[in-house]
Amino acid sequence: MTQIGRAGIGPATGGFVLSIGAAFLTDTIAIARLIEPSVKELGFDLVRVAMIGGTSDPTLQVMAERPDTRQLNLDDCQAISRRLSDLLDAEEAAGRDPIEGGYRLEVSSPGIDRPLTRLKDYPDWAGHVARLKLGEPLGGAKQLSGTIEGVTGNIVTLATPKGVREVPFESIASAKLLLTDKLINATAPLSSEGADLIKTEG
Repeated sequence: MTQIGRAGIGPATGGFVLSIGAAFLTDTIAIARLIEPSVKELGFDLVRVAMIGGTSDPTLQVMAERPDTRQLNLDDCQAISRRLSDLLDAEEAAGRDPIEGGYRLEVSSPGIDRPLTRLKDYPDWAGHVARLKLGEPLGGAKQLSGTIEGVTGNIVTLATPKGVREVPFESIASAKLLLTDKLINATAPLSSEGADLIKTEG
């Protein structure tokens, strides 16, 4: 059963994942495939789908953005919430409920220190600082931070304090932008409240 939660605008982290809880197993990749056509029909891009809150407060969190502004306003969030609520309720009525048990639906903007979940996110945000967490160590490191230089094929190039690193996209478990003066200027008028790191560039 779907319960509409808040339609908020704020930062979050992560990507499409398989969410496991004590009482449910949710394939958010399948949910993303289910809901993405509806999100696109409304004129938005789907950024991330995740199940958060555990068993105490199971919440389906959907991140989306306008392709031109990379942002959402409250009306956008509410429009997406209504469309997805109708879709998910229809799936439940047809016996194809993708989420076991009750849950809330939360729609939000990616925020300033946004997750980087798609390969195309990296050239889009070239020149900005990101933190990458890797599935397996690469050159002895499981986490890298540096400036995104670009993408060649499926290789993400990152300029780190220890030199330029080339990271296969499939090796990245999760990634997000880090808050800098440059990023704040590029994403105005988004609020930086809640962002976890401020790096001043001089």
